[in-house]
Amino acid sequence: MSHTLFGQVVGVRKFTNGDIEVDFHHEEIITEFRYSSDSSRLGNFPKELIETLASTLATDICIEIFFEDGNPTHIELEECDDDLDDEEDDLDDEEISQEE
Repeated sequence: MSHTLFGQVVGVRKFTNGDIEVDFHHEEIITEFRYSSDSSRLGNFPKELIETLASTLATDICIEIFFEDGNPTHIELEECDDDLDDEEDDLDDEEISQEE
């Protein structure tokens, strides 16, 4: 069964043993993904994908992660749409104008 998650990286932790953990914000929740050189760990993310995710921290890059049978297969990167932020700013400006 395939599914996707769409969101942004909000945290990255790199360890001396080579492990990498990434906090991925989507649908108002944060999911932790992890790469480990210990292949016996469950839910292990492929190294190439986790490094790409980690590189997007503090950018305006949105990510769609594709899964097949619970395993990540690939990711797609795109610039985040600022239209939602612009609409929120417009609403804030309207509220200020109405108060005056």
